[in-house]
Amino acid sequence: MMINEGAFRVLVVNLTEGRSEPVLFGSQSELIGGSGLAAGLFAAYGVMDAPADHSDQPLIFAIGPLTAYFPLMSKVVMGFKSPYNGQYGESHAGGRLGLAMRFAGYDALVIKGVAQTPSCLIVGSRSIGIRDVHYLWGLDVLATGKHLRRFSGKDSGHRSILRIGPAGERGVVFASINVDTYRHFGRLGGGAVMGAKRLKGIIVLGDGSVPLPEGKAYRDLYKTVYQEVTQTPAMKKYHDLGTLENMLPLNELNAVPWRNLQATHDENVSGITGERFAEELLLRKTACSGCPVGCIHVGLLREKFAEQNEYHYRQVSYDHEPVFAAGSMLGVTSAGGVLTLLEEMERRGLDVMSAGVALAWATEAFERNIVTDKETLVPLSFGDVEKYREAVRHLGMRTNDFYHFLGQGTLAAAAHYGGSDFACVLGQEMAGYATGEVFFVSQTYGFRHSHLDNAGYSYDQKADSKKSEDAVAFLIEEERRRVQLTCMVSCLFARNIYSEERLQECLSSVGLSSVAESLVANSTDVQAKRWQLKYRTGYKPGNISIPKRFSEVITWKGRVDREFMNAVATDYQNAVRKLSDTGQQLETS
Repeated sequence: MMINEGAFRVLVVNLTEGRSEPVLFGSQSELIGGSGLAAGLFAAYGVMDAPADHSDQPLIFAIGPLTAYFPLMSKVVMGFKSPYNGQYGESHAGGRLGLAMRFAGYDALVIKGVAQTPSCLIVGSRSIGIRDVHYLWGLDVLATGKHLRRFSGKDSGHRSILRIGPAGERGVVFASINVDTYRHFGRLGGGAVMGAKRLKGIIVLGDGSVPLPEGKAYRDLYKTVYQEVTQTPAMKKYHDLGTLENMLPLNELNAVPWRNLQATHDENVSGITGERFAEELLLRKTACSGCPVGCIHVGLLREKFAEQNEYHYRQVSYDHEPVFAAGSMLGVTSAGGVLTLLEEMERRGLDVMSAGVALAWATEAFERNIVTDKETLVPLSFGDVEKYREAVRHLGMRTNDFYHFLGQGTLAAAAHYGGSDFACVLGQEMAGYATGEVFFVSQTYGFRHSHLDNAGYSYDQKADSKKSEDAVAFLIEEERRRVQLTCMVSCLFARNIYSEERLQECLSSVGLSSVAESLVANSTDVQAKRWQLKYRTGYKPGNISIPKRFSEVITWKGRVDREFMNAVATDYQNAVRKLSDTGQQLETS
């Protein structure tokens, strides 16, 4: 059996009315899937000029044409209007959700409206329901997961559970959505959108079946890809130490943000390297459904509670970005201390990167006497794990005015209290690389304000040219290739496995020959359509600037070249504006 080319099967859920409707939408040959499908659905169902928490704004989850058919085609794209910046954005997550959606029979979910009471949406191939879970409102992410798992125990093999914590309920603009305990829709505040919809959880049962494509071509190609993934060095890094393998070499390159980016190197890095975590805390490795790599590293956190005279054991996932945010950025140099903070951020339902960077700014503001413990409630100090643990709780609960402002983003707090010059925000709170000018520009002005958009960090490390046109050409093409992958929807770690030609082979082998033939042109078109939506929902790059702290950074190449950085910023903004203007216009509601 081959996949039929044609329209996508989409489930549209209206929480206000308590009803749902499956619809056929768009075409695979135009939107491809994943990022393209999410953009097309937002154009059709989104309200361009309304705020992110408007009841009619959709929360969209989309998979791609290769989901469940090839290794590492395991991600889901979430499209939504971000409460962080008020613009259309994407967040990506793995776990079991992609395969669960495929087995439930839907290419996408569109969730609109606001539930009457805190609710859980349950989606399967044979039934759909909205369950009142008001008794879960206020519970942390981990406790919520335990309750939601009881709803569908018999379907646990293909079941995926999404949930939010107190941060999402209270509208923290960088609240995350937890997916199957160890994965997340982390960036840009999807958790706050769920909170605004009074949607505490989503369960996708994955209780149907999917026949595999017939024919020798598919079987042979699957075997080839599987062998490349498992029997060559291509994915070895991700399985062995994971992305935390980067910590030590980046520190040697003076490219790790330390203590709110006041330094890019620290001699005490050995306490938070991939090797240290593996030696002392690594419990096991696990994987997203449909992935044989096992890049999810889970550490064992052991903590003694003196008042009960007993130890508690908890499992906490980690990789480079969380360890940067809860480690080097906060001056925490013990692996156990990092896991302690990551677990607390997890419970509150906070995006780890934004939470860590926000608290790093708050610590420097405290040290400079811009704020006092009247605002922070605890005396913040770089490296003090217990004080940060308390601060994380205050941030997730938005305890007072200070944490209310900080929950609107670091720049919002800095605008109110002062300290914008040392706010480490590049469109959103920065990722864990201080590699130089092109990365700083690429995250600041990129589509998702994400280091994964276009690999600016890679250009800084590998390219010799300091011509802005060369840097911009690299960013635009790298973004197109990554959009191509997020239309599939592939894990971006597999980008060297899935070349453009390999993707075309895969599409043809499952019966999507016309999608394969038009892949290059349509991936460029999807890239443009996403930018159109971002501009239409309020993106104004002229209102965004790179804070002064980033021009003070010293890497292995020396001090950041502000003139070069400004030239790249100007040329990149012009390039994406041109891309948006020349792309085929999406039809909008």
